[in-house]
Amino acid sequence: MHNINGGIHPGRNADTPRPATKRPELTMLSRTADSLYWVSRYVERAEYLARILDATTRLTNLPHAYGGAGTEWQSAVSTAGCEEAFAKAYGEANERNVCDFLTFNPDNHSSIRNCLALARSNARAVRTALTSEMWDALNGAWLELQRFEKKRMDREEFARFLEWVKNVSLVFDGSAYRTMLRDDGYWFSRLGVYVERADNTARILDVKYHVLLPANEQVGGSLDYFQWTTVLREVSALTAYHWVYREAVKPLLIADLLILNRRMPRSLASCYENISRFLDALGDAYGRQGPAQRQARKTLANLNNTRIDDIFQHGLHEFISDFITENNRLGGTIIEQYLQ
Repeated sequence: MHNINGGIHPGRNADTPRPATKRPELTMLSRTADSLYWVSRYVERAEYLARILDATTRLTNLPHAYGGAGTEWQSAVSTAGCEEAFAKAYGEANERNVCDFLTFNPDNHSSIRNCLALARSNARAVRTALTSEMWDALNGAWLELQRFEKKRMDREEFARFLEWVKNVSLVFDGSAYRTMLRDDGYWFSRLGVYVERADNTARILDVKYHVLLPANEQVGGSLDYFQWTTVLREVSALTAYHWVYREAVKPLLIADLLILNRRMPRSLASCYENISRFLDALGDAYGRQGPAQRQARKTLANLNNTRIDDIFQHGLHEFISDFITENNRLGGTIIEQYLQ
């Protein structure tokens, strides 16, 4: 799923400053930029995992009359993009195994525990580049996480834990937005948020479309309806959906909201509008445009020139697979252009 080889890199020659630029006061060591980028990606990823687990719990609690096929926990693993690692560690995708693997398992690089640990490690490495509010949010979260880790949690306590994880992300993101100086440090931080968020939104859509609904279940039936409604809740978009479309829940309109509607903060189009904007700001500040800017603009143009009917006609899964590939490629280009 994710390119997880980010954050503090052993052996990287990070002390070499970037070439002279048009505005030298904005020149930042690649090590600092790299850590800021990955702090945001890991915090965003932790929140995403909490949302996956919250949504999966909701789906498994549906009455049996809705006819679910019991694939919800496997779907959670698929959405998190760690099927191979999970299969080696546990095998059976049940509630206990999946919750453990995605929350506290130290061997899962992208567990909530490890995401927050890596975010804090990267933040500590560039402590002076963060505001005190940002550091307090992460450091306090790490201390509180250790208390959660020691508890024996029932379902009610686990639900509170997931809400706490989502709140950690909101507090950190809000403190960054409200307190960071608008310079290259802020732009790298925001790039991390939106590259990660675009990947997450795409995968949520893809897994719902291809994994959750059993083959013998009617599209548009009661199970399909509740699964799509849960997807909207998972990305905090249920109210937005009804406000924009004023219709019953329909897969095509949900996909339109989460792919093409730029007013929706988690949509692919909104993510790439922000990615392109922050990359352009870096290009202007450093006096040089590059492949990252060109790739972002191309993806944004494709999204702006696409209609949801065309996406469904050619295949939602194929569209999302291509998008995820391009988004990962952009992440690699950002690293090559700025972070190494």
